[in-house]
Amino acid sequence: MEDLPEELFAEFLKRITRTSDLNSLSLVSKRLYKIEADQRGAIHVGCGLCPATEALASLCTRFPNLCKVEIDYSGWTEGHGNQLDNQGLSVLSSHCPSLASLGLSFCSYIDDSGLGYLACSKKLASLRLTSTPNITSRGLLTVSVHCQSLSALHIIDCNKVGSKDWLEYLGSVGSLEELVVKNCEGISQDDLLKFGSGWINLQKFVFEIKKRFFRNRWAGPNGGYDPSYDPHSLNMYDFICENMKDLKLGSIEIATGKGLRFLLGRCKALEKLCLEYVRGLNDNDMIALSQSCNNLKSISLSLDPQYYQDDFRTAFTDNSLKALALSCPMLESVDLTFSGCDTMYPSEIGFTQKGLVALIQSCPIRVLVLRGANFFNDKGMKALSSAPLLEALDLVDCESITDAGLRFTVCAPCLINLTLRLCESVTNVGVSKLAHPQKLDSLIIERCCQVSEQAVRGAARSVQYSESVSHSELEKLFTVSC
Repeated sequence: MEDLPEELFAEFLKRITRTSDLNSLSLVSKRLYKIEADQRGAIHVGCGLCPATEALASLCTRFPNLCKVEIDYSGWTEGHGNQLDNQGLSVLSSHCPSLASLGLSFCSYIDDSGLGYLACSKKLASLRLTSTPNITSRGLLTVSVHCQSLSALHIIDCNKVGSKDWLEYLGSVGSLEELVVKNCEGISQDDLLKFGSGWINLQKFVFEIKKRFFRNRWAGPNGGYDPSYDPHSLNMYDFICENMKDLKLGSIEIATGKGLRFLLGRCKALEKLCLEYVRGLNDNDMIALSQSCNNLKSISLSLDPQYYQDDFRTAFTDNSLKALALSCPMLESVDLTFSGCDTMYPSEIGFTQKGLVALIQSCPIRVLVLRGANFFNDKGMKALSSAPLLEALDLVDCESITDAGLRFTVCAPCLINLTLRLCESVTNVGVSKLAHPQKLDSLIIERCCQVSEQAVRGAARSVQYSESVSHSELEKLFTVSC
């Protein structure tokens, strides 16, 4: 083996993805040790890094061509020893000339001075900061000015970041292609508008805040909704965002003609859209978006009821579904979540079964996810059975679907992945019907109280059964924050 060409060794190592396997392989021979060290491009370290700075220096010396480094102190306690501090970033920037991607998570010993050392990392293209409590806008501005290759910036749970200077600078340079801001109390919609001409080159944008809106059916109409608003008209923020492909907004309130509302209807290249509990939108916004975004492939909407003049319902109606059906011929994935909608009042959901079925029949839908869709019943399942391209169906808390509806899934020509969660009207009888044709590659059953583990055996090539549901899935359904 020692006689093999180094190029062949290198190609062999590229095919090994598990870090533990790479570490074991490097112990086989000194030659493999050196080749593997030269090939290693990424490391992920955290609580086990002790003493932190010296250990990191040793790793950087052993792996001279590192381009991606993740430093994650989630779960850290004082018993783990000191965290990596500012000096550690100094070591990283001086020892890793190829550093292109850096992630810092729960690094409480690092502040703006530490970020200042990254000025030497001229190839740094991606920076992700998660729960770094001592990082402020000053540190971000330093990175923005000196790291001219920076194209992706993620800021998550960083509450000391606020000032608009770094946003204005990055916007004026126009190099940023990906901007993610989540749960940062010091950054508002108005701050993000200071990004200015930077919107032109941005391809991915995510903005979420912690605050959710108090839903009270007796509280009276919400004054934020304006049925006369026309998103086609020019407003005070006439930015261009024609390269945006991926857009996600979560838990924000959009006022008429202000804030980030301008994004809807101006992202001509948009392929993926996610709106989670965004207040103030209406059918006009979705119609404008549909007419502008003919390349849209995936849409995810999380909706809860709000007041629209005399109605108390979710933001969009069948008019939005019709617009998507007419103008988005590439739409493949639809994910709809309805939270806080009373089953006693079906009109609280603005969509109807007829409207949803029309969308599925008009677009090449391959993936459909429905959560809390109490309007969708066995007749809807029958309509899905004729969907020519539907491959994956995920039903969560859809209590109107029974065994009669479930049996139609075996008729869907391409359906191979089926997930049922919290579907209390489905029983062993319905699940047993899935076993006969042996069409399903995957079947997931979670917390369907009338379905037993024994009943799902043999219903698909791969079966997962649980009497509980993951916390993240429950949060999607039942968390409407105050």
